[in-house]
Amino acid sequence: MEARAREIADRLRSAPSVTVVAHIDADGISGGAIASEALARAGIRHDVTFVKKLDEAVLAEIKRQGPPLAWFVDLGAGLLHAMHGIDAVITDHHVPTEREVPKALRGDLVRFADSADRVLMLNPHLDGEGSDVASGAGCAYAVAKALDPANVDLAAIAIVGAVGDVQDQEFRRLGGYNRTIVADGVRAGVLQASVDLRLFGRETRPVHKMLQYATDPWIPRLSGNEEACVAFLLELGLDLKIDDHWRSWSDLDRGEKQRVVSALVAHMLERGCGARETDRLIGEVYTLLKEPVGSPTRDAKEFGTLINACGRYDAAEIAYRVCRGDREEPFAEALRLLRGHREYLVGSMDTIEEAGIQEMDALQYFHAGDKIRDTVVGIAASMALNKNGAMKDLPIFAFANADDGIKVSARTTRDLVAKGLDLAAIMQAASKAVGGTGGGHHAAAGATIPPGQEQAFLEIANRMVREQLGRSGPK
Repeated sequence: MEARAREIADRLRSAPSVTVVAHIDADGISGGAIASEALARAGIRHDVTFVKKLDEAVLAEIKRQGPPLAWFVDLGAGLLHAMHGIDAVITDHHVPTEREVPKALRGDLVRFADSADRVLMLNPHLDGEGSDVASGAGCAYAVAKALDPANVDLAAIAIVGAVGDVQDQEFRRLGGYNRTIVADGVRAGVLQASVDLRLFGRETRPVHKMLQYATDPWIPRLSGNEEACVAFLLELGLDLKIDDHWRSWSDLDRGEKQRVVSALVAHMLERGCGARETDRLIGEVYTLLKEPVGSPTRDAKEFGTLINACGRYDAAEIAYRVCRGDREEPFAEALRLLRGHREYLVGSMDTIEEAGIQEMDALQYFHAGDKIRDTVVGIAASMALNKNGAMKDLPIFAFANADDGIKVSARTTRDLVAKGLDLAAIMQAASKAVGGTGGGHHAAAGATIPPGQEQAFLEIANRMVREQLGRSGPK
């Protein structure tokens, strides 16, 4: 990856100007910020734009504008076949349009979709690796590091992108090229990687709230029950408050943390959870050491959520400026958007309950219409799948109205991916069959299809899920 990153860095240095095009999620925005910061430090003139998705219409507009060089961050791989007529570099980790790379090219440093068009891509899939060994931000970081080794201080934001893309979820720690980025950040003094409780809200949530909202793992009798969480912690002799300040996990000393973790493990085992579930309490967590204690920018997972809250509500530019280090008005606006995002997601759960989750023999789905934003429906689908009592042996597909058609978001569990489920392939094939476009990751993917094609899409997706998992059809 670093060898290919050097090739891309050379292309960037020789360009009179660069247009950075990045996705609007946590990974894309943090990757766009890394790209912009690296170009600025190198004195390379550039501009940055964020897009909800890269389809042929958006790509055609970029081509019409004719930038000397376009740098696609966290997108582009799915349109590799349409990149003719543009000089571009791609740092993406999504499944490329052409999955099979000819053997003659697999050892090359330069990977062109079409050598005549000078499209160069850095993508872990080209080396036979999956989407979770590096994020779009991580690929952009590799290029930033190739531009100047001093850019290792950007490793912290790259890790925010990886964690925001839940690349640490399956093994409870980052792997692959992400390990190199973590090591760079630790050496640069901007990042700390430690084994700790991996629940969301270590920096900002009161401890009892952190337990109340736990979903991975779901903690019997505690998740969703504030009173039970308070009682559980008080029984351990924990001081939940100091004066008027509710203590967060980061406020606890090592002994207090060990006491809580030991009690949580015992609590889960006593209530029928196996080692597999209790193991998920603990994992590697990532702290941005230059950020103040108690800030959502100090914990990588919370920082990623802050960025997502901006991107999903048409404020990617705000999150981009926060990633670039602005802690004044953009940061205050990001916090406001985060509060609104949380309230919106609570309401989206009510919307899903009203709409009802329908089941087919191999998948489940709901249609939110215009009641859930198309930029948020994927997050809502994940939350619905993670709720206690949800059908976790079926992937979930969510539909929402969008300006350019019907947005489809699909989510599944790591267990089903391990059994052979590939949502990216399903989204790509099923959407194409009904006149749309799609792609993504094995466990999380998206598509846009024409209105009225939902049922046809579902029938194809249902059949493909069944085939991938080796399940028999309906009797």
